[in-house]
Amino acid sequence: MAREQLQVLDALDVAKTQLYHFTAIVIAGMGFFTDAYDLFSISLVTRLLGRIYYTNVTAPKPGTLPPRVSSSVTGVALVGTLTGQLFFGWLGDKMGRKKVYGVTLILMIVCSLASGLSFGSTPKGVMATLCFFRFWLGFGIGGDYPLSATIMSEYANKRTRGAFIAAVFAMQGFGILTSGVVALIVSVAFDHAYGAPAYEDNPAASTVPQADYIWRIILMFGAVPAALTFYWRMKMPETARYTALVAKNAKQAALDMAKC
Repeated sequence: MAREQLQVLDALDVAKTQLYHFTAIVIAGMGFFTDAYDLFSISLVTRLLGRIYYTNVTAPKPGTLPPRVSSSVTGVALVGTLTGQLFFGWLGDKMGRKKVYGVTLILMIVCSLASGLSFGSTPKGVMATLCFFRFWLGFGIGGDYPLSATIMSEYANKRTRGAFIAAVFAMQGFGILTSGVVALIVSVAFDHAYGAPAYEDNPAASTVPQADYIWRIILMFGAVPAALTFYWRMKMPETARYTALVAKNAKQAALDMAKC
């Protein structure tokens, strides 16, 4: 058995760079792209959240989120990310990369949409609901981080492993850039459709009711890239390295390699 496992590993290390390697880069890279978009897009809408939900003129800074609320909204996903990394990293070693990879993606899609649908009869209710869904979004992101990197490293051959992993991590930058572009496009579109005076000129009239849709659309857009890669992520076979070394099924690992 040990000899068969070594043969599988040797075959993976010396394999020529093929189409499935680049497919894996795109699939794993889109995971990092989505992770970065979801984590950084919230910072682009916090000011708008303050304008919409915290307009009490008696507050120290009307039109802005209170410090505790702002910290909770922006930081709760990072808490979820930490716990998700620990849990899904462990689960991925137990159940396999492919199964857990699908679970994290579904969680990210659902929670991205749910974040944009946050509800409540009071500002505190809306923020509490948003924080709840942002935590579980971060939980899914935390699982996607280690799994995407691990899957790419296990698919890659020895010669190009470093470059392929770097390409996957580089997608984070594009995710951050896209979050800014999407926020800009949505904001400009609503500004043209529902013009309003500047906040300094008329605080009461500066934020039209339709502005509540802006932050929701920006957050929900994070589900789009994740959903686009769902089919291909589910179609990927289990990594041959996991099957050979952890599941100890060298024969199945060889069959999975043939599928690539």
